Parts: sequence; structure tokens; C-alpha cells
Amino acid sequence: MRIRNTALIVAVASVMLGTAALPAAAKPGSVPPPPAPDQYRTAPAAGVGAAELLAEVEHCTRISKGDYSTDRGRPASIPVCEHDGAVFWKADMDIDCDGRRSTRCNSGTDPSFQPATAFTGSDGRYLDAAELPFVVVPGPSPVWNYAASGIRGGSAAAIIHDGKVVYGVVGDTGPSGIIGEASYAAAEALGIDPDPATGGLASGVTYIVFKDSKVSPIESRAAAEELGEKLARRFVGEG
Repeated sequence: MRIRNTALIVAVASVMLGTAALPAAAKPGSVPPPPAPDQYRTAPAAGVGAAELLAEVEHCTRISKGDYSTDRGRPASIPVCEHDGAVFWKADMDIDCDGRRSTRCNSGTDPSFQPATAFTGSDGRYLDAAELPFVVVPGPSPVWNYAASGIRGGSAAAIIHDGKVVYGVVGDTGPSGIIGEASYAAAEALGIDPDPATGGLASGVTYIVFKDSKVSPIESRAAAEELGEKLARRFVGEG
């Protein structure tokens, strides 16, 4: 018995010594130390900033054969410009609340409410201005025809104001001589008063529409953000 006990003690001691000799990470039941910061992953890339986009549209290569007014009765002073696969203009923001009726967009909240938009969703219904950020382009005219520039309903767009960028689609058309309008949802996302009767902004909004692009489905805000961000990266030379 004594011999057996001695042998057992020696065996146990050997195991204990062997375990002690192992590095801390290999000890049975121990938790491996965490990897060094960013050893196996990188931080998600930040979105394209407003300043980056504005730097690309600082200079205007005019494509319109004349200028647009920001509102009826005001002098025409806004050209449509082109740069590296996109068209852009810098104007005011009137609020478009047309399309699908909602608690925020209806004939009671908007004296100029129209129950239709120029373009429809994948389900054939008119767009919801209260939910979908969209840009309004002027109707075709001798000054400029958006279709001739590769722009159509559902083209991806970026709207910029006060350091913020919102992605949306081309969702409606407006008067052929006026420019500078976006949906209730676009204004709200930018921190601009979206009230269709009293809201909007007199100046300081930049609209960029990416040529030959198509958000699908047009009514998907997530799809607009995804494609808009992708095209914006390409526009500023990051994609």
C-alpha cells in the first residue's frame, strides 16, 4: 500500500509540475487572452463626408442651356452642372409632399398637395414623400432634359446641407423652369423644417444625381443609401 501511495503521489506531482510548466493560455479551463486591438479586424469605414462631396462639385461644367429659378417669379440664376458621372445643382429646398397620402402629407397639411408622383414604386403605387428621401427634377424643357443626361426615376441621389448627407432617389418632376425641391423625408433627415406649407430652406442645399444609376426597388430607403454611398465613394475617388 505504501509503495502504491508513493507512486500515486509522484504521478500526481508530475502532472501538477507539467501543468505548471504550460503557458497560461494553455492551462486547462483557462480563458485565452484577447487578441491585440485590430489584430483580426478593422474598424468599419466611415461614410463619405459632406466636405468630400462638396469639393467635387466646387466648379461647374454647365450642361443646361440656361438657368433655373428657385421659385416662381424669381430671377433665373441656377445652372445644372456635370462632373465625373454625376449632374448637380446648388439651390434652395422646397418641400414635396406629393404622392401617397399620409398623416404628414395630405391636402390638409399641404395646400398644393397632389396625390401622385411622376414615378411609381415597384408595386405600382405612388411614392411616399413622408418616408422616402427623394429629389425633384425639373420637367423636360429646352433648358435641360434630365433623361438626356442619363437621369430617370429611381436614379440615386445625394442631398447635402450643413455638413449632412442624405441619400435618396429621383422621385418626382416639377415645373420646367424651377429647381430646388426634395421630399418631406429628405428635409427631415437633413434637419430642415419639412412642413410643406411653411418649411424648406431659402438656399444652401446641394443636389447630386448619379448618371445611369438605378435604385431597386425605387421605394427602398435602405437600397438608396447602399447604392448612394457606393456611388459617392466612386465619385470622390475612394471606390
